Amino acid sequence: MFELIRAGGWVMAPIILCSVAALAIIGERFWSLQKKYVSPPELVPQVRQWLERDELDEARINLLRESSPLGRVLAAGLVNRDHDRDVIKEAVEDTGRHVSPELERYLRTLGTIATISPFLGLLGTVLGMIEMFSGIGSQGVGDPSIVAGGIAQALITTAAGLAVAIPSVMFYRYFRGKAYELLLDMEAEALKLIEILHHDREAAEEGA
Repeated sequence: MFELIRAGGWVMAPIILCSVAALAIIGERFWSLQKKYVSPPELVPQVRQWLERDELDEARINLLRESSPLGRVLAAGLVNRDHDRDVIKEAVEDTGRHVSPELERYLRTLGTIATISPFLGLLGTVLGMIEMFSGIGSQGVGDPSIVAGGIAQALITTAAGLAVAIPSVMFYRYFRGKAYELLLDMEAEALKLIEILHHDREAAEEGA
């Protein structure tokens, strides 16, 4: 392995750095984009229970806000629960727009790694070919090690760049889709809360 890295030349260093960064981002996103951390299904039933028991206070709203991205969205609606439905919906949507970039955190970096890795491999290929033809020009074709060394550098860096880029592209698209699914799920849960608050408000007005 070390022989291959050394044969690839200095271009292998940034390619390896890209691979380490990509692995770190992939691991972090796998952990952070779990449904139980982003959009816990038990939050809306819990909030409904608080409302029914008249246990909803500022402390519980703050606890909800700090629990998860969905909790932050629901807390925005609960803070405005005494207002009209349109005001609640606007508050929820505004908070959702702030939460959305958090779900896509580091994905631009992963996309950049997927883009530049093949170009780094191509750079190594060009440098290897330059080295090979320079050796041929100065020493002729009598020394096959010169040709072999240049070709080795060209092929190794290309393969390494593609080996980093291909999984990076795959996981980039996977996590983008995952983030979109979680946003849709959060929207559905937020709509449930809006309906609950609207129903409670109508019931209170009828009772009055």
